[in-house]
Amino acid sequence: MPHETLGMWLGVLGVAIFAVTLPMTRLATGTAEAPQLSPWFVTFGRAALAGALSVVFLLATRSALPTPAQRKPLAMALLGNALGYPLLLGFALRHVTSGHAAVITALLPLTTAAIAALVLHQRARLGFWVFAGLGSGLVVVFSLLRAYQQGHGFGLEWADLLLVGAVLSASIGYVYGAQVTHALGAERVICWVCVMALPLSVPGALLTWPNHSVNLSAWLGLVYVGVFSMWAGFFAWYRGMAMGGALRVSQTQLLQPFLSILAAVPLLGEPLEMITLGFALAVMATVFLGKRFSTPAPVFIVASKETV
Repeated sequence: MPHETLGMWLGVLGVAIFAVTLPMTRLATGTAEAPQLSPWFVTFGRAALAGALSVVFLLATRSALPTPAQRKPLAMALLGNALGYPLLLGFALRHVTSGHAAVITALLPLTTAAIAALVLHQRARLGFWVFAGLGSGLVVVFSLLRAYQQGHGFGLEWADLLLVGAVLSASIGYVYGAQVTHALGAERVICWVCVMALPLSVPGALLTWPNHSVNLSAWLGLVYVGVFSMWAGFFAWYRGMAMGGALRVSQTQLLQPFLSILAAVPLLGEPLEMITLGFALAVMATVFLGKRFSTPAPVFIVASKETV
Protein backbone atom coordinates (compact mmCIF):
# COMPACT_ATOMS: atom_id res chain seq x y z
CA MET A 1 0.00 0.00 0.00
CA PRO A 2 1.38 3.47 -0.90
CA HIS A 3 0.24 4.77 2.51
CA GLU A 4 2.29 2.11 4.33
CA THR A 5 5.28 2.58 2.01
CA LEU A 6 5.37 6.29 2.77
CA GLY A 7 5.23 5.42 6.45
CA MET A 8 8.27 3.18 6.06
CA TRP A 9 10.25 5.93 4.29
CA LEU A 10 9.34 8.44 6.99
CA GLY A 11 10.59 5.90 9.50
CA VAL A 12 13.89 5.66 7.62
CA LEU A 13 14.22 9.46 7.66
CA GLY A 14 13.62 9.52 11.40
CA VAL A 15 16.16 6.75 11.95
CA ALA A 16 18.79 8.62 9.90
CA ILE A 17 18.30 11.67 12.12
CA PHE A 18 18.38 9.59 15.30
CA ALA A 19 21.50 7.71 14.16
CA VAL A 20 23.62 10.84 14.50
CA THR A 21 22.39 11.26 18.09
CA LEU A 22 25.08 8.94 19.48
CA PRO A 23 28.15 10.76 18.10
CA MET A 24 26.56 14.16 18.71
CA THR A 25 25.76 13.27 22.33
CA ARG A 26 29.33 12.10 22.88
CA LEU A 27 30.52 15.33 21.27
CA ALA A 28 28.36 17.30 23.71
CA THR A 29 29.26 15.37 26.89
CA GLY A 30 32.90 14.65 26.09
CA THR A 31 34.69 11.73 27.73
CA ALA A 32 35.55 10.89 31.33
CA GLU A 33 39.10 12.13 30.64
CA ALA A 34 37.98 15.31 28.84
CA PRO A 35 34.44 16.18 29.99
CA GLN A 36 32.46 18.91 28.30
CA LEU A 37 28.77 19.46 29.08
CA SER A 38 27.33 17.33 31.89
CA PRO A 39 24.82 14.62 30.89
CA TRP A 40 22.28 16.31 33.16
CA PHE A 41 22.65 19.62 31.31
CA VAL A 42 22.52 17.91 27.90
CA THR A 43 19.30 16.15 28.92
CA PHE A 44 17.58 19.26 30.25
CA GLY A 45 19.10 21.59 27.66
CA ARG A 46 17.99 19.62 24.64
CA ALA A 47 14.47 19.23 26.07
CA ALA A 48 14.26 22.96 26.81
CA LEU A 49 15.44 23.84 23.30
CA ALA A 50 12.92 21.48 21.74
CA GLY A 51 10.25 22.81 24.10
CA ALA A 52 10.79 26.37 22.95
CA LEU A 53 10.44 25.32 19.31
CA SER A 54 7.33 23.33 20.23
CA VAL A 55 5.64 26.33 21.84
CA VAL A 56 6.12 28.31 18.61
CA PHE A 57 4.75 25.44 16.50
CA LEU A 58 1.70 24.82 18.70
CA LEU A 59 0.80 28.51 18.82
CA ALA A 60 1.31 28.96 15.09
CA THR A 61 -0.96 25.98 14.31
CA ARG A 62 -3.50 26.92 17.03
CA SER A 63 -3.36 23.41 18.41
CA ALA A 64 -5.94 22.32 20.98
CA LEU A 65 -4.87 21.11 24.40
CA PRO A 66 -4.53 17.33 24.85
CA THR A 67 -7.48 15.60 26.45
CA PRO A 68 -7.08 13.96 29.89
CA ALA A 69 -7.00 10.54 28.22
CA GLN A 70 -4.12 11.64 25.98
CA ARG A 71 -2.00 13.03 28.80
CA LYS A 72 -0.97 9.66 30.23
CA PRO A 73 0.61 8.39 26.95
CA LEU A 74 2.24 11.81 26.51
CA ALA A 75 3.63 11.64 30.06
CA MET A 76 5.05 8.17 29.37
CA ALA A 77 6.66 9.46 26.16
CA LEU A 78 8.10 12.35 28.18
CA LEU A 79 9.68 10.01 30.73
CA GLY A 80 11.06 7.73 28.04
CA ASN A 81 12.18 10.05 25.22
CA ALA A 82 12.74 13.42 26.90
CA LEU A 83 14.35 12.30 30.17
CA GLY A 84 15.26 8.62 30.46
CA TYR A 85 16.92 7.97 27.12
CA PRO A 86 19.13 11.08 26.82
CA LEU A 87 20.21 11.01 30.47
CA LEU A 88 21.24 7.34 30.50
CA LEU A 89 22.83 7.67 27.07
CA GLY A 90 24.81 10.76 28.10
CA PHE A 91 26.33 9.07 31.15
CA ALA A 92 27.14 5.90 29.18
CA LEU A 93 28.82 7.74 26.30
CA ARG A 94 31.35 9.29 28.64
CA HIS A 95 32.80 5.81 29.13
CA VAL A 96 32.22 3.93 25.86
CA THR A 97 32.66 4.90 22.22
CA SER A 98 29.77 5.83 19.97
CA GLY A 99 30.38 2.68 17.94
CA HIS A 100 30.22 0.53 21.08
CA ALA A 101 26.93 2.16 22.08
CA ALA A 102 25.57 1.59 18.56
CA VAL A 103 25.78 -2.17 19.04
CA ILE A 104 23.80 -2.06 22.30
CA THR A 105 21.21 0.35 20.92
CA ALA A 106 20.77 -1.97 17.91
CA LEU A 107 18.26 -3.71 20.18
CA LEU A 108 15.86 -0.77 19.76
CA PRO A 109 13.80 -2.37 16.96
CA LEU A 110 13.28 -5.54 18.96
CA THR A 111 12.44 -3.81 22.23
CA THR A 112 10.16 -1.31 20.46
CA ALA A 113 8.33 -4.08 18.64
CA ALA A 114 8.06 -6.14 21.83
CA ILE A 115 6.63 -3.22 23.82
CA ALA A 116 4.30 -2.38 20.90
CA ALA A 117 3.05 -5.96 20.96
CA LEU A 118 2.34 -5.70 24.70
CA VAL A 119 1.01 -2.13 24.92
CA LEU A 120 -0.78 -1.83 21.57
CA HIS A 121 -1.82 -5.51 21.50
CA GLN A 122 -0.09 -6.09 18.17
CA ARG A 123 0.51 -9.83 18.16
CA ALA A 124 3.73 -11.40 16.91
CA ARG A 125 4.60 -15.00 16.09
CA LEU A 126 6.96 -17.22 18.08
CA GLY A 127 9.73 -16.69 15.53
CA PHE A 128 9.85 -12.99 16.37
CA TRP A 129 10.48 -13.68 20.05
CA VAL A 130 13.13 -16.27 19.17
CA PHE A 131 15.09 -13.75 17.12
CA ALA A 132 14.50 -11.08 19.76
CA GLY A 133 16.15 -13.36 22.31
CA LEU A 134 18.99 -14.16 19.90
CA GLY A 135 19.66 -10.47 19.27
CA SER A 136 19.68 -9.78 22.98
CA GLY A 137 22.11 -12.63 23.53
CA LEU A 138 24.48 -11.24 20.89
CA VAL A 139 24.51 -7.88 22.66
CA VAL A 140 25.36 -9.57 25.97
CA VAL A 141 28.22 -11.52 24.34
CA PHE A 142 29.55 -8.33 22.75
CA SER A 143 29.51 -6.54 26.07
CA LEU A 144 31.34 -9.38 27.80
CA LEU A 145 34.01 -9.56 25.10
CA ARG A 146 34.60 -5.81 25.15
CA ALA A 147 34.93 -5.86 28.93
CA TYR A 148 37.48 -8.68 28.69
CA GLN A 149 39.48 -6.87 26.00
CA GLN A 150 39.70 -3.81 28.21
CA GLY A 151 40.98 -5.84 31.16
CA HIS A 152 37.78 -5.81 33.20
CA GLY A 153 37.27 -9.58 33.09
CA PHE A 154 34.12 -11.28 31.87
CA GLY A 155 31.43 -9.05 33.29
CA LEU A 156 28.89 -6.50 32.13
CA GLU A 157 30.14 -2.94 32.36
CA TRP A 158 27.88 -0.50 34.16
CA ALA A 159 27.91 1.70 31.05
CA ASP A 160 26.33 -1.15 29.08
CA LEU A 161 23.62 -1.47 31.70
CA LEU A 162 22.95 2.25 31.27
CA LEU A 163 22.67 1.72 27.52
CA VAL A 164 20.18 -1.12 28.01
CA GLY A 165 18.14 1.20 30.24
CA ALA A 166 18.32 3.89 27.56
CA VAL A 167 17.05 1.43 24.94
CA LEU A 168 14.08 0.43 27.09
CA SER A 169 13.30 4.07 27.87
CA ALA A 170 13.33 5.05 24.20
CA SER A 171 11.14 2.09 23.21
CA ILE A 172 8.54 2.93 25.84
CA GLY A 173 8.50 6.55 24.69
CA TYR A 174 8.19 5.56 21.02
CA VAL A 175 5.24 3.23 21.60
CA TYR A 176 3.25 5.48 23.93
CA GLY A 177 3.83 8.41 21.60
CA ALA A 178 2.55 6.35 18.68
CA GLN A 179 -0.55 5.50 20.74
CA VAL A 180 -1.87 9.08 20.45
CA THR A 181 -0.40 10.00 17.06
CA HIS A 182 -3.64 9.24 15.18
CA ALA A 183 -5.58 11.62 17.43
CA LEU A 184 -3.06 14.45 17.83
CA GLY A 185 -0.91 14.17 14.72
CA ALA A 186 2.78 13.27 14.64
CA GLU A 187 4.06 16.81 15.03
CA ARG A 188 1.82 17.65 17.97
CA VAL A 189 2.77 14.51 19.89
CA ILE A 190 6.43 15.41 20.27
CA CYS A 191 5.57 19.10 20.68
CA TRP A 192 3.25 18.42 23.60
CA VAL A 193 5.81 16.06 25.11
CA CYS A 194 8.45 18.81 24.99
CA VAL A 195 6.04 21.47 26.30
CA MET A 196 4.97 19.23 29.19
CA ALA A 197 8.65 18.78 30.02
CA LEU A 198 9.35 22.54 30.22
CA PRO A 199 8.59 22.83 33.98
CA LEU A 200 11.43 20.33 34.50
CA SER A 201 13.75 21.10 31.59
CA VAL A 202 14.08 24.88 32.00
CA PRO A 203 14.91 24.89 35.75
CA GLY A 204 17.06 21.80 35.25
CA ALA A 205 19.07 23.47 32.48
CA LEU A 206 19.60 26.61 34.57
CA LEU A 207 20.69 24.63 37.63
CA THR A 208 23.13 22.49 35.66
CA TRP A 209 24.50 25.26 33.42
CA PRO A 210 28.26 24.69 32.93
CA ASN A 211 30.55 26.80 35.09
CA HIS A 212 33.67 26.01 33.04
CA SER A 213 34.78 26.64 29.47
CA VAL A 214 33.20 24.34 26.90
CA ASN A 215 34.31 23.67 23.34
CA LEU A 216 32.21 25.03 20.48
CA SER A 217 31.82 21.46 19.16
CA ALA A 218 30.06 20.48 22.40
CA TRP A 219 27.54 23.30 22.01
CA LEU A 220 26.95 22.30 18.39
CA GLY A 221 26.32 18.73 19.56
CA LEU A 222 23.76 20.03 22.03
CA VAL A 223 22.01 22.08 19.33
CA TYR A 224 21.77 19.00 17.09
CA VAL A 225 20.29 16.73 19.76
CA GLY A 226 17.89 19.50 20.81
CA VAL A 227 16.63 20.54 17.38
CA PHE A 228 16.85 17.28 15.43
CA SER A 229 17.10 14.32 17.82
CA MET A 230 14.54 15.66 20.31
CA TRP A 231 12.21 17.47 17.93
CA ALA A 232 12.37 17.34 14.12
CA GLY A 233 13.27 13.64 13.95
CA PHE A 234 10.09 12.73 15.80
CA PHE A 235 7.98 14.55 13.22
CA ALA A 236 9.00 11.89 10.71
CA TRP A 237 9.22 9.01 13.21
CA TYR A 238 5.77 9.28 14.82
CA ARG A 239 4.13 9.99 11.46
CA GLY A 240 5.85 6.95 9.96
CA MET A 241 4.73 4.64 12.78
CA ALA A 242 1.17 5.93 12.50
CA MET A 243 1.04 5.35 8.74
CA GLY A 244 2.99 2.12 8.48
CA GLY A 245 2.25 0.52 11.86
CA ALA A 246 4.47 0.68 14.96
CA LEU A 247 5.43 -3.00 14.75
CA ARG A 248 6.58 -2.78 11.12
CA VAL A 249 8.13 0.70 11.02
CA SER A 250 10.11 0.03 14.20
CA GLN A 251 12.18 -2.42 12.17
CA THR A 252 13.64 0.39 10.06
CA GLN A 253 15.84 0.98 13.10
CA LEU A 254 18.03 -1.88 11.88
CA LEU A 255 19.81 0.82 9.84
CA GLN A 256 20.54 2.95 12.91
CA PRO A 257 23.64 1.24 14.39
CA PHE A 258 25.35 1.08 11.00
CA LEU A 259 24.63 4.76 10.33
CA SER A 260 25.79 5.69 13.85
CA ILE A 261 29.10 3.85 13.40
CA LEU A 262 29.70 5.54 10.04
CA ALA A 263 28.79 9.01 11.39
CA ALA A 264 31.22 8.60 14.31
CA VAL A 265 34.18 8.28 11.93
CA PRO A 266 34.19 11.88 10.59
CA LEU A 267 32.57 13.48 13.66
CA LEU A 268 34.63 11.85 16.41
CA GLY A 269 37.51 10.21 14.57
CA GLU A 270 36.54 6.77 15.90
CA PRO A 271 38.07 3.83 14.03
CA LEU A 272 35.98 1.21 12.26
CA GLU A 273 36.67 -1.83 14.48
CA MET A 274 35.88 -5.20 12.97
CA ILE A 275 34.41 -6.64 16.19
CA THR A 276 32.01 -3.70 16.46
CA LEU A 277 30.96 -3.92 12.82
CA GLY A 278 30.62 -7.69 13.03
CA PHE A 279 28.35 -7.66 16.06
CA ALA A 280 26.34 -4.73 14.68
CA LEU A 281 25.70 -6.66 11.48
CA ALA A 282 24.82 -9.81 13.44
CA VAL A 283 22.33 -7.96 15.63
CA MET A 284 20.83 -6.24 12.60
CA ALA A 285 20.46 -9.66 10.94
CA THR A 286 18.37 -10.90 13.87
CA VAL A 287 16.24 -7.76 13.60
CA PHE A 288 15.75 -8.29 9.87
CA LEU A 289 14.80 -11.94 10.33
CA GLY A 290 12.59 -11.10 13.30
CA LYS A 291 10.73 -8.61 11.10
CA ARG A 292 9.48 -11.52 9.00
CA PHE A 293 7.70 -12.83 12.08
CA SER A 294 6.50 -9.47 13.43
CA THR A 295 2.92 -10.02 12.28
CA PRO A 296 0.69 -12.96 13.21
CA ALA A 297 0.34 -15.83 10.80
CA PRO A 298 -2.68 -15.50 8.51
CA VAL A 299 -5.72 -17.49 9.54
CA PHE A 300 -7.35 -19.45 6.73
CA ILE A 301 -11.01 -20.41 7.15
CA VAL A 302 -12.11 -23.47 5.19
CA ALA A 303 -15.71 -23.28 4.17
CA SER A 304 -17.86 -26.32 4.95
CA LYS A 305 -20.42 -27.75 2.56
CA GLU A 306 -23.20 -26.04 4.49
CA THR A 307 -21.66 -22.59 3.94
CA VAL A 308 -20.84 -23.03 0.26
